[in-house]
Amino acid sequence: MVGVTVSPWPSTDHSTCLHCGAHVTDRFRRVFGDDRDRAHRCGECDSYARLNRGSAAGVDVAIPDPETSPGRHGGEPDA
Repeated sequence: MVGVTVSPWPSTDHSTCLHCGAHVTDRFRRVFGDDRDRAHRCGECDSYARLNRGSAAGVDVAIPDPETSPGRHGGEPDA
């Protein structure tokens, strides 16, 4: 019989944005993420104005979300 070793802590991979699933770097998560180095939003799904105010750390910010406010992510609203 082969024994199986179980680690006392779960293996976690925080290399993706929790919101959109895009890859985020370790540095991005350390700088912008929450206190557990998780990115709740990233440059693929949010504006840098919002990220700089805490959206990547899961903080609600006053700047409109580009997903709900067309034209807020550097582009024009879809027609």
